[in-house]
Amino acid sequence: MKELASTKGLPEPFPATLPQRFADYLALTKPRLNSLVIVTAAIGYYLGAGESLNIARLVETVAGIALVAGGAAGLNQIYERDTDSLMRRTRTRPLAAHRLTPAEASIFSTGLASAGLLIVATRSNLLAAFLALLTLVSYNLIYTPMKRRSQLATLVGAVPGALPPMIGWVAARGALTPEAWALFAIVFVWQIPHFMAIAWLYRDDFARAGFPLLSVVHPDGSSTARQAVMYSLLLVPVSLAPYFLHMTGPAYAVGAAAGGIGLLWLAISFARQRLDDRARLLFLGSITYLPLLWGMLIVDRL
Repeated sequence: MKELASTKGLPEPFPATLPQRFADYLALTKPRLNSLVIVTAAIGYYLGAGESLNIARLVETVAGIALVAGGAAGLNQIYERDTDSLMRRTRTRPLAAHRLTPAEASIFSTGLASAGLLIVATRSNLLAAFLALLTLVSYNLIYTPMKRRSQLATLVGAVPGALPPMIGWVAARGALTPEAWALFAIVFVWQIPHFMAIAWLYRDDFARAGFPLLSVVHPDGSSTARQAVMYSLLLVPVSLAPYFLHMTGPAYAVGAAAGGIGLLWLAISFARQRLDDRARLLFLGSITYLPLLWGMLIVDRL
Protein backbone atom coordinates (compact mmCIF):
# COMPACT_ATOMS: atom_id res chain seq x y z
CA MET A 1 0.00 0.00 0.00
CA LYS A 2 2.89 2.36 0.79
CA GLU A 3 4.33 1.72 -2.66
CA LEU A 4 0.99 2.50 -4.29
CA ALA A 5 0.65 5.66 -2.28
CA SER A 6 4.14 6.84 -3.17
CA THR A 7 3.49 6.56 -6.90
CA LYS A 8 -0.04 7.89 -6.84
CA GLY A 9 -0.42 11.06 -8.83
CA LEU A 10 2.78 10.55 -10.86
CA PRO A 11 2.28 10.65 -14.65
CA GLU A 12 2.69 7.42 -16.57
CA PRO A 13 5.82 7.43 -18.76
CA PHE A 14 5.01 7.97 -22.42
CA PRO A 15 6.39 5.35 -24.79
CA ALA A 16 8.73 6.69 -27.45
CA THR A 17 7.02 7.43 -30.73
CA LEU A 18 8.19 5.82 -33.96
CA PRO A 19 9.95 9.01 -35.16
CA GLN A 20 11.73 9.26 -31.81
CA ARG A 21 12.88 5.65 -32.02
CA PHE A 22 14.06 6.20 -35.57
CA ALA A 23 16.00 9.29 -34.47
CA ASP A 24 17.67 7.35 -31.66
CA TYR A 25 18.74 4.50 -33.92
CA LEU A 26 20.02 7.03 -36.45
CA ALA A 27 21.97 8.84 -33.70
CA LEU A 28 23.55 5.50 -32.82
CA THR A 29 25.33 5.55 -36.20
CA LYS A 30 26.87 9.02 -35.55
CA PRO A 31 25.68 10.37 -38.93
CA ARG A 32 27.51 13.69 -38.70
CA LEU A 33 30.84 12.05 -37.91
CA ASN A 34 30.33 9.28 -40.46
CA SER A 35 29.49 11.74 -43.23
CA LEU A 36 33.28 12.12 -43.46
CA VAL A 37 33.55 8.34 -43.95
CA ILE A 38 31.02 8.43 -46.78
CA VAL A 39 32.65 11.37 -48.57
CA THR A 40 36.23 10.08 -48.28
CA ALA A 41 35.25 6.56 -49.34
CA ALA A 42 33.37 7.93 -52.37
CA ILE A 43 36.34 10.10 -53.35
CA GLY A 44 38.72 7.18 -52.97
CA TYR A 45 36.49 5.07 -55.24
CA TYR A 46 36.14 7.89 -57.78
CA LEU A 47 39.90 8.46 -57.96
CA GLY A 48 40.62 4.74 -58.12
CA ALA A 49 38.09 4.02 -60.84
CA GLY A 50 39.41 6.61 -63.27
CA GLU A 51 37.97 6.23 -66.76
CA SER A 52 36.06 3.06 -65.82
CA LEU A 53 33.86 4.72 -63.19
CA ASN A 54 30.62 2.83 -62.56
CA ILE A 55 28.24 5.07 -60.61
CA ALA A 56 25.95 2.23 -59.51
CA ARG A 57 28.89 0.23 -58.18
CA LEU A 58 30.25 3.33 -56.43
CA VAL A 59 26.91 3.90 -54.66
CA GLU A 60 26.64 0.25 -53.62
CA THR A 61 30.18 0.13 -52.28
CA VAL A 62 29.94 3.40 -50.39
CA ALA A 63 26.60 2.31 -48.93
CA GLY A 64 28.28 -0.84 -47.64
CA ILE A 65 31.15 1.14 -46.13
CA ALA A 66 28.65 3.53 -44.52
CA LEU A 67 26.79 0.60 -42.92
CA VAL A 68 30.03 -0.78 -41.48
CA ALA A 69 30.91 2.67 -40.11
CA GLY A 70 27.43 3.07 -38.63
CA GLY A 71 27.66 -0.33 -36.97
CA ALA A 72 31.11 0.48 -35.60
CA ALA A 73 29.76 3.75 -34.14
CA GLY A 74 26.92 1.91 -32.42
CA LEU A 75 29.23 -0.71 -30.92
CA ASN A 76 31.49 2.11 -29.71
CA GLN A 77 28.58 3.76 -27.90
CA ILE A 78 27.69 0.50 -26.17
CA TYR A 79 31.19 0.31 -24.71
CA GLU A 80 31.34 4.01 -23.83
CA ARG A 81 27.81 4.53 -22.55
CA ASP A 82 29.03 5.19 -18.99
CA THR A 83 31.68 7.74 -19.95
CA ASP A 84 29.32 9.30 -22.51
CA SER A 85 26.87 9.99 -19.68
CA LEU A 86 29.56 12.00 -17.86
CA MET A 87 30.33 14.40 -20.72
CA ARG A 88 28.14 17.33 -21.73
CA ARG A 89 28.74 16.81 -25.45
CA THR A 90 27.71 13.12 -25.37
CA ARG A 91 25.30 12.70 -22.44
CA THR A 92 22.22 12.96 -24.67
CA ARG A 93 23.26 10.01 -26.85
CA PRO A 94 20.62 7.28 -26.87
CA LEU A 95 22.51 4.76 -24.74
CA ALA A 96 23.96 7.33 -22.33
CA ALA A 97 20.46 8.75 -21.80
CA HIS A 98 18.94 5.24 -21.50
CA ARG A 99 16.58 5.68 -24.44
CA LEU A 100 17.96 2.50 -25.98
CA THR A 101 19.19 -0.63 -24.23
CA PRO A 102 22.60 -2.21 -24.89
CA ALA A 103 20.82 -5.29 -26.26
CA GLU A 104 18.85 -3.21 -28.77
CA ALA A 105 21.98 -1.33 -29.80
CA SER A 106 23.99 -4.57 -30.13
CA ILE A 107 21.47 -6.23 -32.44
CA PHE A 108 21.10 -3.11 -34.57
CA SER A 109 24.83 -2.31 -34.79
CA THR A 110 25.93 -5.88 -35.46
CA GLY A 111 23.29 -6.18 -38.16
CA LEU A 112 24.43 -2.96 -39.83
CA ALA A 113 28.10 -3.92 -39.79
CA SER A 114 27.41 -7.45 -41.06
CA ALA A 115 25.22 -6.19 -43.89
CA GLY A 116 27.84 -3.60 -44.84
CA LEU A 117 30.66 -6.14 -44.95
CA LEU A 118 28.54 -8.45 -47.11
CA ILE A 119 27.75 -5.62 -49.55
CA VAL A 120 31.39 -4.55 -49.86
CA ALA A 121 32.53 -8.16 -50.33
CA THR A 122 29.94 -8.96 -53.02
CA ARG A 123 29.75 -5.63 -54.85
CA SER A 124 33.47 -4.80 -54.90
CA ASN A 125 36.10 -7.28 -53.71
CA LEU A 126 37.32 -9.25 -50.71
CA LEU A 127 40.35 -7.01 -50.10
CA ALA A 128 38.08 -3.99 -49.67
CA ALA A 129 35.85 -6.04 -47.35
CA PHE A 130 38.91 -7.07 -45.31
CA LEU A 131 39.93 -3.41 -44.92
CA ALA A 132 36.38 -2.55 -43.85
CA LEU A 133 36.55 -5.35 -41.26
CA LEU A 134 39.94 -4.02 -40.12
CA THR A 135 38.32 -0.62 -39.59
CA LEU A 136 35.58 -2.17 -37.47
CA VAL A 137 37.98 -4.26 -35.37
CA SER A 138 40.67 -1.60 -34.86
CA TYR A 139 38.08 1.01 -33.87
CA ASN A 140 36.18 -1.10 -31.36
CA LEU A 141 38.65 -3.65 -30.05
CA ILE A 142 41.83 -1.55 -29.98
CA TYR A 143 41.14 2.19 -30.06
CA THR A 144 37.99 2.33 -27.91
CA PRO A 145 39.42 0.42 -24.88
CA MET A 146 42.77 2.18 -25.30
CA LYS A 147 41.16 5.64 -24.90
CA ARG A 148 40.84 5.07 -21.16
CA ARG A 149 44.44 3.96 -20.74
CA SER A 150 46.86 5.82 -23.00
CA GLN A 151 47.48 9.09 -24.79
CA LEU A 152 48.61 7.02 -27.78
CA ALA A 153 44.97 6.17 -28.43
CA THR A 154 44.73 9.32 -30.56
CA LEU A 155 47.26 7.94 -33.05
CA VAL A 156 45.72 4.47 -32.96
CA GLY A 157 42.24 5.92 -33.55
CA ALA A 158 43.51 7.81 -36.58
CA VAL A 159 44.07 4.48 -38.35
CA PRO A 160 40.40 3.44 -38.72
CA GLY A 161 39.58 7.08 -39.41
CA ALA A 162 41.98 7.12 -42.36
CA LEU A 163 40.98 3.78 -43.90
CA PRO A 164 37.76 4.80 -45.78
CA PRO A 165 39.48 6.49 -48.79
CA MET A 166 41.82 3.52 -49.01
CA ILE A 167 38.83 1.14 -48.96
CA GLY A 168 37.18 3.16 -51.71
CA TRP A 169 40.31 3.06 -53.86
CA VAL A 170 40.79 -0.69 -53.33
CA ALA A 171 37.11 -1.33 -54.07
CA ALA A 172 37.60 0.34 -57.46
CA ARG A 173 41.08 -0.97 -58.29
CA GLY A 174 41.19 -4.30 -56.47
CA ALA A 175 44.76 -3.62 -55.30
CA LEU A 176 46.52 -1.79 -52.49
CA THR A 177 48.65 0.61 -54.55
CA PRO A 178 50.86 3.56 -53.47
CA GLU A 179 48.03 5.93 -54.39
CA ALA A 180 45.79 4.24 -51.81
CA TRP A 181 48.46 4.71 -49.16
CA ALA A 182 48.78 8.38 -50.12
CA LEU A 183 45.06 8.95 -49.52
CA PHE A 184 45.33 7.08 -46.21
CA ALA A 185 48.33 9.17 -45.12
CA ILE A 186 46.58 12.48 -45.85
CA VAL A 187 43.57 11.66 -43.67
CA PHE A 188 45.72 10.05 -40.97
CA VAL A 189 47.94 13.10 -40.53
CA TRP A 190 45.06 15.57 -40.89
CA GLN A 191 43.17 13.98 -38.01
CA ILE A 192 45.81 14.87 -35.40
CA PRO A 193 45.61 18.70 -35.49
CA HIS A 194 41.84 18.36 -35.98
CA PHE A 195 41.48 16.24 -32.86
CA MET A 196 43.97 18.29 -30.83
CA ALA A 197 41.68 21.29 -31.31
CA ILE A 198 38.69 19.22 -30.13
CA ALA A 199 40.67 17.81 -27.20
CA TRP A 200 41.51 21.33 -26.03
CA LEU A 201 38.01 22.74 -26.47
CA TYR A 202 36.44 19.84 -24.54
CA ARG A 203 39.27 19.19 -22.10
CA ASP A 204 36.99 19.52 -19.06
CA ASP A 205 34.60 16.98 -20.51
CA PHE A 206 37.38 14.51 -21.24
CA ALA A 207 38.83 14.99 -17.75
CA ARG A 208 35.41 14.36 -16.20
CA ALA A 209 35.17 11.08 -18.11
CA GLY A 210 38.71 10.04 -17.13
CA PHE A 211 40.27 10.03 -20.60
CA PRO A 212 44.05 10.67 -20.30
CA LEU A 213 44.37 12.92 -23.33
CA LEU A 214 47.28 15.33 -23.69
CA SER A 215 44.96 18.24 -22.92
CA VAL A 216 44.03 16.52 -19.64
CA VAL A 217 47.43 15.16 -18.58
CA HIS A 218 49.24 18.39 -19.50
CA PRO A 219 46.63 21.08 -18.78
CA ASP A 220 48.88 23.98 -19.81
CA GLY A 221 48.26 22.93 -23.43
CA SER A 222 51.89 22.91 -24.52
CA SER A 223 51.90 19.22 -25.53
CA THR A 224 48.54 19.53 -27.30
CA ALA A 225 49.73 22.55 -29.28
CA ARG A 226 53.06 20.90 -30.11
CA GLN A 227 51.30 17.89 -31.62
CA ALA A 228 48.98 20.16 -33.61
CA VAL A 229 51.94 22.09 -35.06
CA MET A 230 54.06 19.01 -35.77
CA TYR A 231 51.35 17.15 -37.67
CA SER A 232 50.17 20.28 -39.49
CA LEU A 233 53.74 20.75 -40.69
CA LEU A 234 53.92 17.09 -41.75
CA LEU A 235 50.65 17.47 -43.63
CA VAL A 236 52.21 19.91 -46.12
CA PRO A 237 54.53 17.35 -47.81
CA VAL A 238 52.10 14.46 -47.26
CA SER A 239 49.33 16.34 -49.08
CA LEU A 240 51.65 16.66 -52.10
CA ALA A 241 51.99 12.88 -52.46
CA PRO A 242 49.16 12.66 -55.06
CA TYR A 243 51.09 15.11 -57.24
CA PHE A 244 54.34 13.14 -57.01
CA LEU A 245 52.42 9.93 -57.76
CA HIS A 246 51.04 11.60 -60.92
CA MET A 247 47.46 11.47 -59.63
CA THR A 248 47.10 15.24 -60.14
CA GLY A 249 48.69 18.20 -61.88
CA PRO A 250 50.54 21.32 -60.68
CA ALA A 251 47.34 23.24 -59.88
CA TYR A 252 46.53 20.74 -57.14
CA ALA A 253 50.10 20.93 -55.80
CA VAL A 254 49.92 24.72 -55.47
CA GLY A 255 46.49 24.59 -53.82
CA ALA A 256 47.46 21.78 -51.45
CA ALA A 257 50.63 23.58 -50.38
CA ALA A 258 48.71 26.81 -49.78
CA GLY A 259 46.03 25.01 -47.77
CA GLY A 260 48.59 23.16 -45.71
CA ILE A 261 50.49 26.34 -44.91
CA GLY A 262 47.22 27.99 -43.89
CA LEU A 263 46.38 25.15 -41.51
CA LEU A 264 49.94 25.26 -40.13
CA TRP A 265 49.56 28.98 -39.44
CA LEU A 266 46.39 28.29 -37.43
CA ALA A 267 48.19 25.58 -35.44
CA ILE A 268 51.11 27.92 -34.71
CA SER A 269 48.66 30.64 -33.68
CA PHE A 270 47.10 28.21 -31.20
CA ALA A 271 50.55 27.19 -29.92
CA ARG A 272 51.51 30.82 -29.29
CA GLN A 273 48.31 31.52 -27.34
CA ARG A 274 46.53 28.44 -26.07
CA LEU A 275 43.09 29.99 -25.94
CA ASP A 276 39.73 28.46 -26.81
CA ASP A 277 39.22 30.97 -29.61
CA ARG A 278 42.51 29.94 -31.24
CA ALA A 279 41.65 26.25 -30.86
CA ARG A 280 38.22 26.87 -32.38
CA LEU A 281 39.83 28.57 -35.38
CA LEU A 282 42.12 25.56 -35.80
CA PHE A 283 39.11 23.25 -35.63
CA LEU A 284 37.18 25.29 -38.20
CA GLY A 285 40.27 25.51 -40.40
CA SER A 286 40.73 21.74 -40.29
CA ILE A 287 37.14 20.98 -41.28
CA THR A 288 37.47 23.48 -44.14
CA TYR A 289 40.86 22.20 -45.29
CA LEU A 290 39.93 18.59 -46.04
CA PRO A 291 36.86 19.24 -48.27
CA LEU A 292 38.87 21.83 -50.21
CA LEU A 293 41.70 19.36 -50.69
CA TRP A 294 39.31 16.64 -51.92
CA GLY A 295 37.65 19.19 -54.17
CA MET A 296 40.97 20.07 -55.77
CA LEU A 297 41.72 16.36 -56.30
CA ILE A 298 38.38 15.87 -58.06
CA VAL A 299 38.53 19.04 -60.17
CA ASP A 300 42.05 18.18 -61.29
CA ARG A 301 40.78 14.81 -62.58
CA LEU A 302 37.83 16.24 -64.55
